[in-house]
Amino acid sequence: MRTWLRSWIAACVTCLPLVAPPPAARAAQPDERPVVRLVATGGTIANRTGSRLTAAELTASVPALDGRIVVEAEQFSNVASGALTRDDWLRLARRVNRTLAARDDLAGVVVTSGTDTLEETAYFLNLTVRSERPVVVVGAMRPPGTVGYDGAANLRQGLRVAAEPAARGRGVLVVLNNEINAARDVSKTHAQRLHAFTAGSRGLVGVVDRDRVLFYRRPLHRHTRWTEFDLAGVERLPRVDILMTYLDAPGDLVRAAVEAGAEGLVVAAAGAGSTTEDQRVAIGEALDRGRPVVITTRTGGGRILPRRPRPDPDAAPNDPRYSPLRIEAEDLTPIKARILLMLALTRTRDGAEIQRMFQQY
Repeated sequence: MRTWLRSWIAACVTCLPLVAPPPAARAAQPDERPVVRLVATGGTIANRTGSRLTAAELTASVPALDGRIVVEAEQFSNVASGALTRDDWLRLARRVNRTLAARDDLAGVVVTSGTDTLEETAYFLNLTVRSERPVVVVGAMRPPGTVGYDGAANLRQGLRVAAEPAARGRGVLVVLNNEINAARDVSKTHAQRLHAFTAGSRGLVGVVDRDRVLFYRRPLHRHTRWTEFDLAGVERLPRVDILMTYLDAPGDLVRAAVEAGAEGLVVAAAGAGSTTEDQRVAIGEALDRGRPVVITTRTGGGRILPRRPRPDPDAAPNDPRYSPLRIEAEDLTPIKARILLMLALTRTRDGAEIQRMFQQY
């Protein structure tokens, strides 16, 4: 009997189902989701009636990311983009640099910005962030609470791009309306429409589709960790003013900018670099006083070509077109030429060196 009982018990034991160990006994699984830092500065994307959305509220407003991205929210500022200053730019670039240097686990950074100055902030970061990890700038054309608010969708798309490994090494990117543009190339080209940011003939860098982030090209100009602009010892950015050429434009505005303390000037000239005669004389005076003057075009497209060889020096000894401090902006827009000249002046006052920078950046 005992032998039979022992056999029956053994048979029952072998039929028992396997029992999983309690949860506490299981090994913790590492979280392999990409981590993206959101740095919020304010702007229309946060500008709801009566108050502004915080970085945490912006994060909460993003449509579900299906648990694929971990978002860390940080409030840098919460103001209209027109309220930002050059000192804010320095602080923002240093903050992004410190964050990326201290956090090897971060896939990338997203910066929210007001769209009025978004292209300027993006290009400044493009020249001063010392990392190849993606930094993505997003904004909104419509404020929270209005019909068609685009901020949450743009932020979601920006987070996806920042988390995308293929975005590395492409410089600072601007993401709005499902489109990815290079910070150097993009401009705000409409005052109200959602489709306000375009790169003109240069074209998109990529798109953000429902299934994946798709890239078409890489920016070729120097950017991010491949630049020479180190802000470590920079306490302030030089003042650089922009002036425009138009029919009968006076030169006294050029003189006034210099007298007010401008350390360099950018001229949004007509066509391929033309100015009025009065402006030409005043520009020559500014050059004689050691102020570099960068010539751009107000047209929105095309290059300012290198100057032709100087004719007989005795025929035009004081012609400002041949001053070493007269710089051709290549195809940079006036507002981006201002940014590059500010950074160039933190490094050198040599006209040939500044011209080299405009050819490379």
